[in-house]
Amino acid sequence: MNPSRKHQFSQVQLDRWPVSAMCRVLHISEQGYYRFLRRPERGQRARQLLEQIYDCLREDEENGENYRVRRIISWLRLHRGYTGGFWRIYRICQEHHLIIRRQRRLNSLTKADRQAEKSENLINRDFTAAKPNQKFLTDITEIPCTDGKLYLAVLDCFDGSIQGFHMDDNMCAELCVRALENTCRNTRMEGTILHSDWGSRFTSQLFRQALRRCKLVQSMSRTGRCYDNARMESVFATLKKEKLYIMDTTKLPREDVKSLVFRYIHYYNLRRISSVNGGLPPLVLRR
Repeated sequence: MNPSRKHQFSQVQLDRWPVSAMCRVLHISEQGYYRFLRRPERGQRARQLLEQIYDCLREDEENGENYRVRRIISWLRLHRGYTGGFWRIYRICQEHHLIIRRQRRLNSLTKADRQAEKSENLINRDFTAAKPNQKFLTDITEIPCTDGKLYLAVLDCFDGSIQGFHMDDNMCAELCVRALENTCRNTRMEGTILHSDWGSRFTSQLFRQALRRCKLVQSMSRTGRCYDNARMESVFATLKKEKLYIMDTTKLPREDVKSLVFRYIHYYNLRRISSVNGGLPPLVLRR
């Protein structure tokens, strides 16, 4: 028998044979045979998932391209009923160059006042809250611009929403006071715990007077312990990785950067998929 024709059978012959016998003759496993039959269906499903991933990225034209795999999966489960696993979406994103990898630039701004009275750490790294306005976090980050530096103070509550902020060209205590006052205008905060680091702006008499006016309870963590205010740090990291590092704010004037930050906070609160809220944006969950 010609070796080159050893396993050449007609389709009629193959259809008449049991699968087990055919697999023995062709020296393949039955599992591999059935896996081969499912390949077209799997490829079609992958194409459908890819279209849905692009739908997710196109939903918000200005910020959608910043979504990573876990946030894409949250969107698919919320809007498309996806029930599969993480690695299927990861492989599809990797094959089509949709994986985002960015490095965070570390820069500490905290300067502690060793002589100032310190408040107790009431949070103790427990960033969960059973209801709105129970725990707030605050911190300062630096944004370099062409005509100087811009500083941002943000207050964050139980659903991850940004409740109040203020931007200025200095790091004085007035910056934090104004952010606090902006927050108090939007919501009732009597008895709320406000957590920060030991920075001199937060231990100043001016800031503590504002706390007493708003009837807030101060909580503080030591300097150099980033995990004590990790959720606030995460908000700043997200803002920078998804918006500010992409735009390269060092080439933009302060007023343009202020506008960018304001629009991003609006997007963050109302439209951005949140991985900790079951996929819902913070203020959508609150409502």
